[in-house]
Amino acid sequence: MLSGKRIADVGYKMFSGSMMLLTVYAGYLCVLRGRRYMERQKQLKLQAENQSDLD
Repeated sequence: MLSGKRIADVGYKMFSGSMMLLTVYAGYLCVLRGRRYMERQKQLKLQAENQSDLD
């Protein structure tokens, strides 16, 4: 039979593992969002330059 301490240890490891995965996933999403932001800024700058060239 499993002791209470053993169950608590397994529960803690599962919880901390899931928190670690969540942290990694959140970091990944932040990087994607930052990359998309930089791409958008680059597109807007190009559009502004093209617009000023046409004037």
